[in-house]
Amino acid sequence: MPEILTKDLIKVYRTGKAEVIALRGLDLRIADGELVAIRGPSGCGKTTFLNILGGIDRPTAGRIEVNGSNLVDLSEGGLVQYRLRQTGFVFQFFNLVPTLTAEENIELPMRLASKDGVARKARTKELLDLVGLAQRARHRPDELSGGEQQRIAIAVALANDPPLLLADEPTGELDTKTGQEILNLFQRLNRDLKKTIVVVTHDARVAGIASRVLDIRDGKIVEAAA
Repeated sequence: MPEILTKDLIKVYRTGKAEVIALRGLDLRIADGELVAIRGPSGCGKTTFLNILGGIDRPTAGRIEVNGSNLVDLSEGGLVQYRLRQTGFVFQFFNLVPTLTAEENIELPMRLASKDGVARKARTKELLDLVGLAQRARHRPDELSGGEQQRIAIAVALANDPPLLLADEPTGELDTKTGQEILNLFQRLNRDLKKTIVVVTHDARVAGIASRVLDIRDGKIVEAAA
């Protein structure tokens, strides 16, 4: 299980002569098996931090360690393997391949990880059962509701059984009832499967399932609430 540690994490975006400082020396530690919510206003650096933690982006300076490995030191190939095997990412807009069925979307990360067909089929069935959508296995995303698409997206994120699950505004496109069902699913994944989960959100209800809530202002942690 991963422990996450950042030290003086800085991210600067440059467009021509303009600079935007998204992270300004962010320091935090997330322990094994925690479910942590990260909150803050738009533009405060939440998604930037999540993208760096997920290996999608690189910091300008500082350290970000997952289970003792500094992501800054990884090659591009190393980051690809990290994204494929160590992390699962859940996006606000589901990020499913529209031409594939639910089960084909779930299989896709396993194909990229070169898992054999028998293992893929067994894992896909297991995950469809886990998210309660076995009966929707052969439906494409446009045949699923928003809540069903997000459940399939969570199954995709879990396909290669990563120890770390990251979610960026996972309830942002869902109604109140469906959003709560997704939050309950995250809580179950944390409790029963011992996944370390980091959720970036504006949804105040996430505090009800999180072990800790971290607030970001202007690219730094300014408050940690129990």
